[in-house]
Amino acid sequence: MRYRLPEERPTEPPTGYKIAHPVLSQDGTRAGFTGVSLGGSLPYGVLAEARCVYGLRHRAPHRRCDCGFHCVHDRAEAEGLLCTAEHRAAVLLDVRVLGTYIRFERGFRYARQRVLTATIGPCPCGTAAAALADAGWGRPGWRALAAACPGCVRGRTSLSLAEFARLAGDGLRVRSAPAAGSAPAGPAVAELVAEAALLQARLDWFQTQLARLEERGTQG
Repeated sequence: MRYRLPEERPTEPPTGYKIAHPVLSQDGTRAGFTGVSLGGSLPYGVLAEARCVYGLRHRAPHRRCDCGFHCVHDRAEAEGLLCTAEHRAAVLLDVRVLGTYIRFERGFRYARQRVLTATIGPCPCGTAAAALADAGWGRPGWRALAAACPGCVRGRTSLSLAEFARLAGDGLRVRSAPAAGSAPAGPAVAELVAEAALLQARLDWFQTQLARLEERGTQG
């Protein structure tokens, strides 16, 4: 006897929450995300369709496979995953579940998704993030990025939050979570402050490099 799962026909696509690592393409022209566990080797864009991570030819999500995108229903549960050591550098995503999906007690496994919002946690030093900088690891053709404040960006490859959103496209919103113990500011003000701080940090770095070059020229 073959059992069929009950079918749902919602009037609007369900929404959920997940965590992922932001990534930048090798040539610096595209931005996206990569998962933290199953499927982590397959970076995806803001609007993406799942593929079977085992290379099988069935469409995801297959009832007898683990393939497909995954998310949870509860935002607090997704935020709890960011507390573990291996996931501290990940970001929180609000997603819209599209296409075929399988509902579980704690979340969905589904065929397509649109990332609506990416919330970037504080820099490891505790300051609110102003940029996403090279995290020191990646996937073939993609650099992983992590939250950074202006003082910690230094000379690493980095993007402001607005630049990452622009490269990712498809209406992605990127926001910075407030530093621990600070009151949240309005999103427009916070973004402008972060942009200004990042530009100042880059200007300071360039001035330092110019000073070194001038010193070498004088000695020569």
